[in-house]
Amino acid sequence: MWYKMFKFIDSLVDKITMYKLIMYYLVALILVAIGLSIFKDLQYNPYYIAISALVLVTASWTINKIFANFFSAPTNSESSIITGLILTLIIAPNPTGYSFMFLLAAAGLAIASKYLLTIRNKHLFNPAAIAVVLTALGARQSATWWVGTAAMLPFVLIGGVLIVRKIRRTKMVLAFFISSALATIAYSLISRVSVMTSLHNLVFSSAMFFLGFVMLTEPITSPTTSKKQTWYAVLVGLLLPPQVHLFSFYSSPEITLVIGNLFAYIVSPKTKLFLALKEKVRIAATSVDFVFIPSHKLVYQAGQYMEWTLPHQKTDLRGNRRYFTLASSPTEDDIRIGVKFFENGSSFKEALLDANYETPIVASQISGDFVLPKDKSLKLVFIAGGIGITPFRSMIKYLVDKKDIRTVTLLYSVRNEKEISYRDIFESARSTIGLKTVYAITDNNPVVTKSNIHLGKITPKFIRTEVPDFSDRIFYISGTNSMVHSVQEMLAQLGVPKHQIKTDYFPGYA
Repeated sequence: MWYKMFKFIDSLVDKITMYKLIMYYLVALILVAIGLSIFKDLQYNPYYIAISALVLVTASWTINKIFANFFSAPTNSESSIITGLILTLIIAPNPTGYSFMFLLAAAGLAIASKYLLTIRNKHLFNPAAIAVVLTALGARQSATWWVGTAAMLPFVLIGGVLIVRKIRRTKMVLAFFISSALATIAYSLISRVSVMTSLHNLVFSSAMFFLGFVMLTEPITSPTTSKKQTWYAVLVGLLLPPQVHLFSFYSSPEITLVIGNLFAYIVSPKTKLFLALKEKVRIAATSVDFVFIPSHKLVYQAGQYMEWTLPHQKTDLRGNRRYFTLASSPTEDDIRIGVKFFENGSSFKEALLDANYETPIVASQISGDFVLPKDKSLKLVFIAGGIGITPFRSMIKYLVDKKDIRTVTLLYSVRNEKEISYRDIFESARSTIGLKTVYAITDNNPVVTKSNIHLGKITPKFIRTEVPDFSDRIFYISGTNSMVHSVQEMLAQLGVPKHQIKTDYFPGYA
């Protein structure tokens, strides 16, 4: 039952980009809050909530436009709108007199932090968090985090689960919740107050869930690999209880997150590349390889991904940002991504296809744990579906260039031979490093031109035949979520333990 439910959730969130999902979630929370206020389930004036949202979103969007034009930086309206919506949910809605000026100051500081509090063109802090920290120190007016109430909790949880499933950071968020609860218990025992009362307040009267789902998980200001994300979450969780203090400075959600952001930068410094398109190469019937000249040398591991921003006219609802796995190897000077195109595709992909050398494209946030194991003696199986082949192109090219000979089998599922991407790389690797490659062709009447072609889908029997020692292998799977889940089920049927299976982050075909 749980599997079917999460499968449905995954299919739902895969149809929308991460930033759009978060934006819709925040708008929904504000609408819910207005409704609850009308029925007196919240103590705030519903008109004040609506006016605060309008002021903060408008101010954030406008100030972001001004800064972007001044710094000649790519604009991203989604990001500024999200910042305004978050501020709406954490600053008490009272858009009158001095409080109105406080709203404008918070929006201004939040957006300014993205451009001024930076290292290597990457901002250090969650914009909303640093804004309310600065206003508390200066104007002495603090955020109330009014979203953290019992009435709002069910709605925060429902949307939060969707976000966590979308960005694949369940382990990180759970680590934060658990460490927050344990810290609360410890401080309650030390202070000799009721543990149950403290836990009740943590769950029903604090910002823990909103902070964990929305702000802790922000990709730009959090670590880029799973282990570091867990330590980051634990640190923020341990500092969250209000009993934590240094002299007269007591903990608050915003201070806690800002400290966590500093930790995140120390353990995983961020990078931003300004790219110039070098060439576009048709690598399959519906796929194109985009090759870029980076503004500086990028240090990364084969198989990792980045966030790509492409400002363009007539941006559709899917926005101007995407996550793409790097198809290039760290041994190459250029950066490349493989992109699959469909009829009636997104405005982003249309703009990418029309891009030229002068088109401004930015890549940032090198991330991901879908990388080669350090132990070179481990035997590997790469299983790819469609354009999910890109991380394996990166890994195999790296192994070839480094003359790193390992036991690797590649099982690559496509509809027909025309859909095989990077075939030249894989064929070369067969002779240079002994890569075993089998292409699984799923068309009913295929034309077979090579001996390493399997007619049919990938099945448990096919895996057992091509990889007789499968129980000793580490499996890497990359493709759509449905494809990944299907292969995981096959491996479970074969008795392959979960710890021998690695899956790629795949945000969908948007």
